[in-house]
Amino acid sequence: MTTEAVSSGTRAQIPAPVQKDYYYWLRSFTAGGVAGCCAKSTIAPLDRVKILLQAQNPHYRHLGVFATLKAVPKKEGFLGLYKGNGAMMIRIFPYGAIQFMAFDIYKKFLNTQLGMSVHIHRLMAGSMAGMTAVICTYPLDVIRVRLAFQVTGEHRYTGIINAFQTIYLTEGGMSGFYRGLTPTIIGMAPYAGFSFFTFGTLKTLGLTHFPELLGKPSLDNPDVLVLKTHINLMCGGVAGAIAQTISYPLDVARRRMQLGASLPDFDKCCSLTKTLKHVYTQYGVKKGLYRGLSLNYVRCIPSQAVAFTTYEFMKQILHLN
Repeated sequence: MTTEAVSSGTRAQIPAPVQKDYYYWLRSFTAGGVAGCCAKSTIAPLDRVKILLQAQNPHYRHLGVFATLKAVPKKEGFLGLYKGNGAMMIRIFPYGAIQFMAFDIYKKFLNTQLGMSVHIHRLMAGSMAGMTAVICTYPLDVIRVRLAFQVTGEHRYTGIINAFQTIYLTEGGMSGFYRGLTPTIIGMAPYAGFSFFTFGTLKTLGLTHFPELLGKPSLDNPDVLVLKTHINLMCGGVAGAIAQTISYPLDVARRRMQLGASLPDFDKCCSLTKTLKHVYTQYGVKKGLYRGLSLNYVRCIPSQAVAFTTYEFMKQILHLN
């Protein structure tokens, strides 16, 4: 994800520097939040299935991705596909908002203060932005995962508030909300970094070498080119696929650590290395460390596509270009 734009004129007049004040950051925050909510709502059913498969839910562990998508509505009703999505929306708005805004801040700092090259600062800024967003919203992600893992008729939590209370009282207070934070941060660094880096690089190359074919004028500034919608979708999908492949085993470990007492073997998932070793020993690579990856490929394309497209559109209507 990137906020970069390419000028359509080779000798366009360079405007005077504009101070990025409070209202700029508020608009950036809003644009990122809206983009995140739109993207996650699009793939909420796939996210539920991914969690069920990753954590080896006993009701669905024998099924594949598409079989689980069919089985959940039969067992839990259509809304079962959206279980945990309320907590997701509460989390994803600040998550998306912080990530996009932090990327803009980090990128500017790394470029102007440290003088890093565009590729390095794009990769590092993306990693730092992703980790910042995770740390700020992690407890909400834990709640969302716990709710999504439940199956109708076997509820441990009755809702978001009850989940907060139960985890706090039975799993060591605030520390219960940060189970799996280490693998999450470690996994987010390559995921967010390569996601921002890949999309930003593809966007820059496309608008630089094929501006007429791939670009179109921005709604708020005709002198600035932005990617055409279908090109935005494609670049976002490629970025998501590459990032997910690199970081997926860490994502599996994170989910199992987050679920904690919800799993019968949670005592073997108390640290990142122990969780990875246990999953590998018990289930292997394909059915353990990379279980559900095919679903991630299916979900990352529409997710990233919607996120990038929505953010680019929000940037234009909020005059962020």
